[in-house]
Amino acid sequence: MVRWLITLLVIANLLAFAAARGVFGPVPAAGAREPFHLNRQIHPEWLRVQPMSAADAADQAVVGGPAPVAPIAASALAQ
Repeated sequence: MVRWLITLLVIANLLAFAAARGVFGPVPAAGAREPFHLNRQIHPEWLRVQPMSAADAADQAVVGGPAPVAPIAASALAQ
């Protein structure tokens, strides 16, 4: 019973590997999904990049930094 399960899992992994390598055709995510959006943009030169203010930057999470400490008040339990 377990041998059949292992054999089935190995075959499924080989099929998934072959599909990821493109044996059955191109992967749907390989190309541009919606290339017509670039052609439909109206006045793309109007877009501007603005630096963030200090107030906006304070609200952003720091990736890879320590987790913020939750403001929880704790006290000893009465016995």
